[in-house]
Amino acid sequence: MADFVHLHNHSDFSLLDGAQSVNTILNTLSDLNMDRVAITEHGNLFSMLPFYQAAVKAGIKPILGCEAYVAKGDHRDKQTARGTGWGYHHLVLLAQNETGLRNLRKLVSIGYLEGFYYRPRIDKALLREHGEGLICTSACLKGEVQEYAISGDMKAAREAALELAEIFPGRFYLELQRHDLSEEDTAREVNIKLARELDLPLVATNDCHYARKEHWEAHDVMFCLGTGKDRDDPNRRRYATPEFYLKSADEMYQLFKDVPEALENTAAIAEQCSVELDLGCLHLPRFPIPASAGTQDPDEYLRIMAEEGLERRYKVTPEIKARLDLELQVIRDMGYAGYFLIVMDFIRFARSCDIPVGPGRGSAAGSLAAYALDITNVDPIRYNLLFERFLNPDRISMPDIDVDFCQERRGEVIDYVKEQYGENAVSQIITFGKMKARSVVRDVARVLGLSFAEADRIAKMIPDSPKITINEAVEANAELAQAESVDQAHKDLFAFSRVLEGMNRHASTHAAGVVIAPGDLIDYVPLYRNPKTEEITTQVDMNGLEALGLLKMDFLGLRTLTVIDKTLKMLKAREVDLDIDKIPPADEATFGLFSQGQTIGVFQFESGGMREFLKKLRPTCIEDLIAMNALHRPGPMAYVDEFIDRKHGRREIAYLHPALVPILNETYGVIVYQEQVMQIANAIAGFSLAQADILRRAMGKKKPKGMARMKADFLKGASENGVVENTARDIFELMARFAKYGFNKSHSTAYALVAYQTAYLKAYYPSEFMAANLSSEMSNQDRVRILLAEAQALGLEVLPPDVNHSGRNFRVDSQGSIRFGLNAIKHVGHKASDHIKTIRETTGKGWQTLPAFAAAIDLHLVNRKALECLIKSSACDSLEGTRHQKFAGLDETIKYAQGMQSDTNPNQESLFGGDAQASVISEPPLSQVPPWSDQEHFEMEKELTNFYLTGHPLQAFEEDLREFSNYDFTDPQKAHKLEQLRLGGIISQPKQHHTKKGLPMAFFTLEGLLGNVEVVVFSDLYARVDSQGSIRFGLNAIKHVGHKAS
Repeated sequence: MADFVHLHNHSDFSLLDGAQSVNTILNTLSDLNMDRVAITEHGNLFSMLPFYQAAVKAGIKPILGCEAYVAKGDHRDKQTARGTGWGYHHLVLLAQNETGLRNLRKLVSIGYLEGFYYRPRIDKALLREHGEGLICTSACLKGEVQEYAISGDMKAAREAALELAEIFPGRFYLELQRHDLSEEDTAREVNIKLARELDLPLVATNDCHYARKEHWEAHDVMFCLGTGKDRDDPNRRRYATPEFYLKSADEMYQLFKDVPEALENTAAIAEQCSVELDLGCLHLPRFPIPASAGTQDPDEYLRIMAEEGLERRYKVTPEIKARLDLELQVIRDMGYAGYFLIVMDFIRFARSCDIPVGPGRGSAAGSLAAYALDITNVDPIRYNLLFERFLNPDRISMPDIDVDFCQERRGEVIDYVKEQYGENAVSQIITFGKMKARSVVRDVARVLGLSFAEADRIAKMIPDSPKITINEAVEANAELAQAESVDQAHKDLFAFSRVLEGMNRHASTHAAGVVIAPGDLIDYVPLYRNPKTEEITTQVDMNGLEALGLLKMDFLGLRTLTVIDKTLKMLKAREVDLDIDKIPPADEATFGLFSQGQTIGVFQFESGGMREFLKKLRPTCIEDLIAMNALHRPGPMAYVDEFIDRKHGRREIAYLHPALVPILNETYGVIVYQEQVMQIANAIAGFSLAQADILRRAMGKKKPKGMARMKADFLKGASENGVVENTARDIFELMARFAKYGFNKSHSTAYALVAYQTAYLKAYYPSEFMAANLSSEMSNQDRVRILLAEAQALGLEVLPPDVNHSGRNFRVDSQGSIRFGLNAIKHVGHKASDHIKTIRETTGKGWQTLPAFAAAIDLHLVNRKALECLIKSSACDSLEGTRHQKFAGLDETIKYAQGMQSDTNPNQESLFGGDAQASVISEPPLSQVPPWSDQEHFEMEKELTNFYLTGHPLQAFEEDLREFSNYDFTDPQKAHKLEQLRLGGIISQPKQHHTKKGLPMAFFTLEGLLGNVEVVVFSDLYARVDSQGSIRFGLNAIKHVGHKAS
């Protein structure tokens, strides 16, 4: 039997066409005793890194390749007709060596950057230019030679084969496939004939798109998703047989025993292909050191800049200087000076342009060098933060300095980096959307023709958790398990969904990731242009870029920085010049706000659970906020009450050893941070902080072998330090228990400082702070509702939108009231909002009538739909007439405005004919129509802004509600004391949910006159739900249970 190698295969990185993951391919090959394989995605190299790494790890030789799309003409020609063929041919390219891989990267990049037209296309001129080091095979039925063969044009087939043989001398193979397709039989006969006639080699492949034969139908469903068709569409494209799977060598031998050389050539090709990716080596860009620096050595320049910064930050002591020296030595030894200089540079650029930058993020906030360089704004000495948690000299890894920028201006920083290092050296990073449990069920149901309602019902029974699997959901939910066995369609739904679950669905741009190369990025990774957004990204994701040693970092847009910035700008407009970095560090009013749980809008501290804990904790210092930020997470949350009780003396603070006191004192004896685990190992067992970091990692990941070895080292070190063995063992177990929950103190500190800043602004400048929050969340109606309720709870007046006073965003007027932004009105948009404000400010006056307003604005920017919505939403209430009058006369108003604008433009003919300068146009009179009712006003406002702006539908029932209700929505403390709540309000935003047992329940918001409450409808009550899904209550009361209502 021939030694066969699969050379033409597609993983799920051939998006919505490959129904097998890279690991599935490798595992299947291991089962088939095959030790070499190629993956040839459609037009891309998305799988290159994960395939290479996983194959090497599995002991399988990876062959890197691609099934390219070759345009019939110039790859840049976007007018190719598709009626007489595909407009392109398929061609398989395999990298023989590093030169071949370089050319392959170039070709697939050009396909996306220049040649994309339905598919990422290259052309034969490019193949001639970049064909060195590549083996070429003629691909499937969509290959050029095969296409001509099937059409009966032998002359064209021969010429195509000769041309490809000339482009790839000695490296072109005619491909043979056998999938029980008659067209393949024709193509195969022609290719064998051409091989004999032209002395060209043959190669057998199976064009595998799924691992096992029984996955054929699941792959068919996936292909329908990719083509947007239903499975029962008779005119759709399809793979006609179940033969496109990973066959064994024996199966392939049985198919091609009549052409044994085609089988033998698979091994010959595999032998010729030998590519080793350059992993583990750093490829950092060179930072342009100024000529005036007196040195061009990055390490020396970094020292100069760090020492200058240290003098500015501190009254330098020998201890502080020694710590900086130690950090700089580690940075020098690791070769990361350039990295720090690059980050320093773009952060300083941002600050010089008044682009808000966060104080720090992640473990980088523990670096004194980063603080001295202005990379962070968190004092690691003041907060006792550890450099070794960030950079460990005993564990070489790329530094990870992620930076928060103002959400609205993050792009300016990325543009600066591109300008500094070259457009071709900087790119955003690709990421892949997965077919997760809920989404894959919806997708498959649609293809199978199940109703939307049924698909939605089943999908909602699967918990909305990113890591949940279909099998886990079925095991936990009897109703879901029952749904699987309803009929064959449901059985298919679950069977196909299980096969496709977890596979890649689409490519998109990572929200924050940016990569910077020391030259042209294509020399390191292929590039991709998203055909929908036109964004250019790498074809390699974050993990792959790190493995390749490229500098990647997160440029994150943090909404809170935008809120702070908008607040400060509003304050400056009324001549309050506040430096947010110099606010009092222990402000009583600010901590009072935290202690009262009034933290809606406060960064990281606004969840309901957090607010309740804050009321119990009554924080008195920033350290309390840092700890609470670290503790309020799954896992460590179990220790919150113990932490609070210890702070207030309700539990004894006990230490297993006196050496733990200075380490755990600030957290009342509770291990909260990863850094505390490191400090304990250092103090008790004499571990260096670098060794202690490795211990911390081993504990967090529960690696038994590593833990056993390090426990022995810990006990030995503790003994040498005079700690008795039983105590040392107890301390080690305490560390191990908390290490898996411990949080990064550096990150928690940086974010607690941002939280404190936002709380300070809320405490002293509530109108501006809430207006800034509202503006930043304008597109999120749920958040706006919460923030408006909070503004009202703070006693702030919220005024409706008004074309005579509003701009795009929420703003604060001279009386301290918050004015609604025009951009919050549906169908108006930011361009129209900005235009209205600009015209008003340019003319220096507002308007008294709708015709005058319409005549002043550009009716292309503020079109009829926008005018309708402005009227209905109350934004034109300051203009003469009722809303109905203005709405009814809108046609005449627009005609009038167009006529007025025509008259002011001598180049336009008058709307009414004749001499434009001579025409006199009067404002149209108001229509004589009855006014809309208050109820109609409220409904329109709710429809267009999601809020009641000028009143409330319940106002007419205020007296009845007061008699019926025993709670007015304003005092949660009172609500908690009542055994039974009687509430009256409007039910909005009902949401169905399923318990872990699969029982239906619901949530909704009950909107009252003075506020809203969130209501939980538990399963027993939810059983009384009618077929329309509206909730019917058998009782007129809502019983309060604990902190929830039912």
